[in-house]
Amino acid sequence: MTVRTRIAPSPTGDPHVGTAYIALFNLCFARQHKGQFILRIEDTDQARSTADSEKMIFDSLRWLGLSWDEGPDVGGDFGPYRQSERMDIYRQYVDQLVDDGHAFYCFATPAELDEMRREQMSRGETPKYDGRSLALSADEIESRLGAGEPYVIRMKIPEEGTCTFNDMLRGEIEIPWSQIDMQVLLKADGMPTYHLANVVDDHLMEITHVIRGEEWINSAPKHQLLYRYFGWTMPELCHMPLLRNPDKSKLSKRKNPTSINFYKAMGYLPAAVINYLGRMGWSMPNEEEKFSLTEMIDNFDINNVHLGGPVFDVEKLDWLNGCWIREDLSDQAFAQGMAEWAINEDRLAQFIPLIKERVEKFSDVAPLVSFLLSGLPELSPESFENKSLDTAQLQKILQFSVWALDEVQDWQRDKLYAALSALAEPMELKLKAFLAPLFVAVAGSSSAPPLFDSMVVLGPDMVRARVRHGLAVLGSPSKKQLKKLEKEYRQISA
Repeated sequence: MTVRTRIAPSPTGDPHVGTAYIALFNLCFARQHKGQFILRIEDTDQARSTADSEKMIFDSLRWLGLSWDEGPDVGGDFGPYRQSERMDIYRQYVDQLVDDGHAFYCFATPAELDEMRREQMSRGETPKYDGRSLALSADEIESRLGAGEPYVIRMKIPEEGTCTFNDMLRGEIEIPWSQIDMQVLLKADGMPTYHLANVVDDHLMEITHVIRGEEWINSAPKHQLLYRYFGWTMPELCHMPLLRNPDKSKLSKRKNPTSINFYKAMGYLPAAVINYLGRMGWSMPNEEEKFSLTEMIDNFDINNVHLGGPVFDVEKLDWLNGCWIREDLSDQAFAQGMAEWAINEDRLAQFIPLIKERVEKFSDVAPLVSFLLSGLPELSPESFENKSLDTAQLQKILQFSVWALDEVQDWQRDKLYAALSALAEPMELKLKAFLAPLFVAVAGSSSAPPLFDSMVVLGPDMVRARVRHGLAVLGSPSKKQLKKLEKEYRQISA
């Protein structure tokens, strides 16, 4: 048997360090067994999937030194490798499930489903689909389909008993079928859900080992059942421990920058980032903390993965990156690395239009562009002092800006201006007053080159991280305040 592993990210935002973490372990396992590592793009969420996000996935993983044997950009014998290009395949298999009696048409409306869940929760039950469409006769189903009623297709789940499956790290796992929902397999728009597409693709691409995050453990029964319905052999499952924030919560951009692009923009070495991700849940036989990707592959053993939630500690990453710089970079390599990072002609060409009108001599340049070449600015609550805005207003501006910037996919000046200026009027603020705390968060001071142009140069990952950093310094809203602010933001943005 040839070992085949895969990583299957969705191109719906910034490339996540969690994606790189799982990709790294899939790559190491495949290379250890002289097998193949596949990259598949799961873009069934057509409303959010973008070509730019897909390109960022390719670029960021390659920057880290990770390579794949098959994928959308390199081809292979098991393509296409984008789910959006495999729609006819999924329809064929979901129809097979319906014909075999393993799946059914569901005509329940969103309003009906909401009411059903409310009633279940009022009784203290776990909300899930109650199987109401299973009672429809064949004639009624045919009539409703003929009338063009919207529908989804759901899978049938056993009413009693327990699902048992084996995990490479955790051994035998049991989950009662009563806890498993009748999963939607085909959505109303004709797109497959992750669960159907994942199983069909893994089988047709001959994936032998599925190494993924532990958040998918509760989905394993659905996948096992689909394999049984199709008469296929399920791949070996291995659920990796999730990356955690220092407070042990799941790694999230609210508490830690999560985009690979952020760490690239900050000037981390790719070898150090990969080294650090490798240490998340695994260690070398000699306990050496600093090791290369090649050394990790040579010594890799999936059974040595530690199940305790690995904490993503940026200070530890800083220390490790410093070791790589001091121990592995000659002075010449250091200079070259600096040039490739930011002090290069292309990068400087972006700075010049922002500062040229303010420069009288070249020695004026460094103070003007220092914030463009820095990481997170050094701020204090006093940095945001404003005669016309109190702390609550400043917090609201930064929090609303965080949410608005998260929704900007086309990172251009006009799009940024539109997204942020649209918040000022309903907040009854002049645009200048609204932008004041953003200047501080993004540039580290109240005066800097044009804000929106600077945001374009800095890029989405750095800007979002700086605004979140500014909010944290100023004082993030409490959970109660956050819930109230989110409701207000949704009303404004709507």
